[in-house]
Amino acid sequence: MKKKVKRYTEQIEVGAQNHHNVLRDFSLLLDNQIEKIVLFLLEQQGVLAGRLSHIGEDHQNLLQKPDCSKISEIQGAYRQVGRDLLKLLYFVEMNATGLRKILKKFDKRFGYKFADYYVKTRANHPYSQLRQVLRHVGIGAVVGVLSHNLADIHDLQRCRGSYISIYDQPSYAHQDPILISIKAASDKLSNSTSFLQFLGRHAFIMQQEELSPSPSEENTIDERYHFMSLLLNLASTFLYMVNTYIVVPTADNYSLNLGAAASVCGVVIGSMAVAQVFASVYFSAWSNRSYLKPLIFSTIVLLIGNVMYALAYDLNSVVVLLMGRLFCGLGSARAVNRRYISDCVPLKLRMQASAGFVSASALGMACGPAIACLLQTEFRIYKLTMNQDTLPGWVMAVAWLVYLLWLCTCFKEPETVWAYEPETGEQTVHIAVENSPTQPLLINPEAKEQDVDVEEENDDDEEVYDETESQKPVTSIALAYKLLTPSVKVQLFVYFMLKYAMEILLAESSLVTEYYFVWSTTKVAIFLACLGLTVLPVNIIIGSYISNIFEERQVLLTSEIMVCIGLLLSFHTFVPYSVTQYVGSALITFVSAEVLEGVNLSLLSKMMSSRLSRGTFNGGLLSTEAGTLARVIADGTITIVGYFSESKLLNATLLPALLICISSIAATCCTYNSLY
Repeated sequence: MKKKVKRYTEQIEVGAQNHHNVLRDFSLLLDNQIEKIVLFLLEQQGVLAGRLSHIGEDHQNLLQKPDCSKISEIQGAYRQVGRDLLKLLYFVEMNATGLRKILKKFDKRFGYKFADYYVKTRANHPYSQLRQVLRHVGIGAVVGVLSHNLADIHDLQRCRGSYISIYDQPSYAHQDPILISIKAASDKLSNSTSFLQFLGRHAFIMQQEELSPSPSEENTIDERYHFMSLLLNLASTFLYMVNTYIVVPTADNYSLNLGAAASVCGVVIGSMAVAQVFASVYFSAWSNRSYLKPLIFSTIVLLIGNVMYALAYDLNSVVVLLMGRLFCGLGSARAVNRRYISDCVPLKLRMQASAGFVSASALGMACGPAIACLLQTEFRIYKLTMNQDTLPGWVMAVAWLVYLLWLCTCFKEPETVWAYEPETGEQTVHIAVENSPTQPLLINPEAKEQDVDVEEENDDDEEVYDETESQKPVTSIALAYKLLTPSVKVQLFVYFMLKYAMEILLAESSLVTEYYFVWSTTKVAIFLACLGLTVLPVNIIIGSYISNIFEERQVLLTSEIMVCIGLLLSFHTFVPYSVTQYVGSALITFVSAEVLEGVNLSLLSKMMSSRLSRGTFNGGLLSTEAGTLARVIADGTITIVGYFSESKLLNATLLPALLICISSIAATCCTYNSLY
């Protein structure tokens, strides 16, 4: 088909073909190729069904006349059918990937949006062959027969008197290894969007989706997987988010008690983000060699930072206060947390782990202000003052100390699967794969040679798959930036915008509510905690319902517009500013930004180059840096504006957020048709 596309290009250039005929011929060609795939799929399913029928007869005879010598033989026959089914799934996935690539190449050659039109018209038609490929109809029936019968065989091996049916007792589940592999391959092939998939993309755990991992690769990752280590990784994520937001309700009061202006709270909150800009880079590089050591270092730095933050009150020093927050930012190990999930969690559990990462972050965001609300007391221990300003630091210091002990005793350092080259800064995967089931079932050597020749003849504008080059990690931030397409750059700008808007809303909340409504620290903490608690319900609604009805680009643009509306409603005009206006507009802005973040990172995970899924300068680092930079600028804006005029703080900080939001909407509209 690549040869066909090239021939169409040459014919149009010499005037031998027109665009209308090319579209018609290419559509027919695609329909015929997909029909061949579907017919072959049905034929192979029939072969597997016939084999299962014969094995089933032997199985029934075995139930009537138990013979232990034949149990393993029948079990092996069922598993062989499962392995062949797994190869069939890989075959379908390989062709689905090929279809996507050829459609993309056709659009690139001719400047059309043919791919969008073709998939929509074919996938929604009741007699569409493409639906059979995308939804792999019929596979489930074979999997059901295998599951039922392998469970029966398992019971026979254990010599039970009565056999448990998976249909009668759904809670009973014997997961044979081959069934787990089939389920993982089937889930990867599935085209539907679930809540876990939505949350997983929200976490932006970069995954290489071009090829499915072979069994040997999956076995290597399985050996590295350790549940307690994953739990510790998620606990680190939770505690760091608590550490970030626990000081927000009291930062302005702490600044005043140390003799600084209340608006210095912007610097206090933002100093953590400033340090995180640099921490993300060195933690990302460190995770190339180890996971335990950077996590230990992160915990110790955070412990020291929180102690300094708490001691600043008795030392009466703003400098110590800011140094404590800088130390907390330098301990940001979120790059390690993401990397661990990407590298050390098996594919079948990776989406759940990614969803756990987002859930831990959301829970930490809500718990931070809630804990601050409970610390409204004052007492002394020896010469140390314990009050609403210092207790967040002491509580987090104790929490990180307990976590450090837990980390040192229970975390298991996974075995390294990369050989890291210090001279070149590159990683090389040392996984030998023989007879990989990702290879096509039917290989024509002559056709393969022809394809190689065609690849060599293609010009530089063609996309030629080079496995070595595509797996080579990026070695500099400049090279990573060059790999970004205009659409990806727009999405990073959208991410910058939403983080800027959220930081303006959250960081200045204590100042705004005290100035307009004379809220106490407790009320501010409850307000922020309630905002944080909206994260998971919103993601459930978007991931389970909205994303299945509307396209992601539609949700993206609508969310941006809603953020813009929320910002507009937040302005203080001639009408007296009310609690209803502030809370309502804040809720619209925050919820819309959360929806936007999930869809935005989902699009980024699909659009990023595969080379940005590994190495130090990966896609997760780029998005983290964009978001962190937005927070730094937002906190700096709050401090500067609040220093000159606290009465104009609200409108003066909302104005740049509104302008950035309008710019992002305009940029999204310009690239709207390329977001698919």
